Amino acid sequence: MVKGCARVVAIVVLMMMSATPLYAQESRTKADFELGKTTEILANMMREIETQFVDRVPADKILKNASRGIVLATDPYLEYLSESDMAAFEVMTTGKYGGVGSLIRKKGDYVVFAQPYKGAPADVAGIKIGDKILAIDGKDMKGANVEDISSNLKGDPESDVTVEVERCLDGTRESVTMRRRRISIPSVPYAGMLRDGVGYICHNDFIDGSYDEVRRSVEALMAEGELRGLVLDYRGNGGGIMQEAVDIVSLFVPRGERVVSVMGRDSSSLHHYTTSHTPLLQNIPIVVLVNGSSASASEILAGALQDLDRAVVMGTRTYGKGLVQSTHHVGYNNYLKITTAKYYIPSGRCIHARDYSTLDSDGRVGIVPDSLITEYSTRGGRKVFDGGGIVPDIKVEPEYVSRFALTLYSMGYMEDWADEYMRRHVGESVDVRNFSLSDEEYDDFCRFIEDKDVPYESETRQALTALRKAAESERYDETIEASLDALEQMIKDDKMSNMQIYRDEIVKAINYELMLRYAYQEGAVENAVANDKMVDDAVALILDDEEYRRILSEQDLHMH
Repeated sequence: MVKGCARVVAIVVLMMMSATPLYAQESRTKADFELGKTTEILANMMREIETQFVDRVPADKILKNASRGIVLATDPYLEYLSESDMAAFEVMTTGKYGGVGSLIRKKGDYVVFAQPYKGAPADVAGIKIGDKILAIDGKDMKGANVEDISSNLKGDPESDVTVEVERCLDGTRESVTMRRRRISIPSVPYAGMLRDGVGYICHNDFIDGSYDEVRRSVEALMAEGELRGLVLDYRGNGGGIMQEAVDIVSLFVPRGERVVSVMGRDSSSLHHYTTSHTPLLQNIPIVVLVNGSSASASEILAGALQDLDRAVVMGTRTYGKGLVQSTHHVGYNNYLKITTAKYYIPSGRCIHARDYSTLDSDGRVGIVPDSLITEYSTRGGRKVFDGGGIVPDIKVEPEYVSRFALTLYSMGYMEDWADEYMRRHVGESVDVRNFSLSDEEYDDFCRFIEDKDVPYESETRQALTALRKAAESERYDETIEASLDALEQMIKDDKMSNMQIYRDEIVKAINYELMLRYAYQEGAVENAVANDKMVDDAVALILDDEEYRRILSEQDLHMH
């Protein structure tokens, strides 16, 4: 264990040495002294804990927890990546891994297949959503968690894995051998024509190869006939590789256009990224859909197209992440993911919404105040602002999703009922685009939920409970008890009442689950898009040429 701690200390010292420039400067010398002093103190603390603490604490555990503390002085994106973490990091950045190609989830004592990817080994082998994993290569998997199952299913491409499954549809047991291969998680789950010559592309993330997927999707839409406009859906896209965003923008603007600039501590690190590919769609109308979960590379793409007056952005204000991360080797196959720069879109604005350099009295990160927000201009002279994400050209009220519906989903009840539904409809086909749960089927889902535990309490009822406690402590309880009782009678948030109050969003979620089973993620997205008001509004705008051009030529954006 002492050797392990010494190794950790060596890593810290190497980090200090590699970070020190070899030139004499008074301020640098002072900074080096402070760094050396704090590094020595930190190493001594770790050594004392590892050798003297009453219980044994592994050195790697000390290092992981120390790295979490360092984050408090930087930002949430700094992350220590151990050798074992790097495999997951590779999947996140490349979307590729060796395995059978399926999402999995825990259900009772076992793990079940939750979503085989179309054409992946699991799909080719006939695995269906809900099939229970009983054993892998002869090893009993009862009680195993999702991480254990995932580790056993993954492996070198071209290697075989044998899985004993219990079929969801008929309960039979079967041994299935699958040949692992390099799995590429789809970046574009669905692209298709909407109506009147308007195409649609749903883009989930910016991983290695995203540009190629989006380009193929655009080419496929163009091959279907005259393309009068395009809806790009970046709602929920949390970003990823910046260069992929730059390349995707190049599909819609001339070669050589500046998309984003990045700069670290000083101007000497300034670097511009420009489009380098020949555009496919340089003139047709484009609407980009965004929401509060659109971040990072998504904001680069949406912001660049907005700044260049090339697309109308529709939705809600984006997350506001204007930071660039890179990974740095710190020894022994360990890495540090660290923020090294801020990015600036074509107008010159940085849309980062949070100031991690200062904390308020409660230790919370501050939001950039209005007094520090600066006005910029798009290429055509429209007003835009920094400091708070991308403000859409057309604002849409955010779609409310109740905690009750989220609770039903997180408990797995929607998935379980969808499995039962499929058992009752074996062999049936559906109209993917137009399918929706019938009233009778929803009533059946309500009966399914009746005896299920749903640990949910509305915020209104929570507030009422808090008010009762406050009234009791302040001796007002007898005075207002009748009023509180009357208010409680008016709050109908019991389980079955909520099943009707939140019916629409519950039906949408169940529709999505069923379409995954009938037509993979592609079908689930197609079905959702067919009933999406924001998508309908985007199509209507594209077909209204006069309004579309007015927005891009005249309409200023607001600060918020």
